[in-house]
Amino acid sequence: MEILLLQDVSGVGKKNDLLVVGDGYALNYLLPHRKALVATPTVRKRYADQIRKRAEEKEQERALRANAAAALAGKSVTFTKKVTKTGKLYAAINEQQISEAMKTQLGVEFSPDAIQMDEHIKATGNFTVKIKIGDGQQALGVVVKAE
Repeated sequence: MEILLLQDVSGVGKKNDLLVVGDGYALNYLLPHRKALVATPTVRKRYADQIRKRAEEKEQERALRANAAAALAGKSVTFTKKVTKTGKLYAAINEQQISEAMKTQLGVEFSPDAIQMDEHIKATGNFTVKIKIGDGQQALGVVVKAE
């Protein structure tokens, strides 16, 4: 069923998105909770300006994601941390710290939620983390040096 979202719905879309969703989801959740309207020709005419603006916003978001992915290609962030005699870090490097380092060192801002790591970095060396950009992922190098 084709619908027009009246508000942002997590995991589905943003306000004024034209989407095709399952009939059951639309009939049992979106429509009764007034989160969407069925995309009839009348609804399309009434909301034409909002639909057009949202389509332009989506295109800008795609362009920004492509630019962000290009900005990260082949790049890495560097940390200099205190280490023990065995080469382990006193404090592990987490997603928040990587996000802040990306902002200061590369000039690119991502939320810590977009950074995917198997586990926190607890040793010196070269590591790779994945940054979720839209539907895709981009690899980012993390270099940890001893202080």
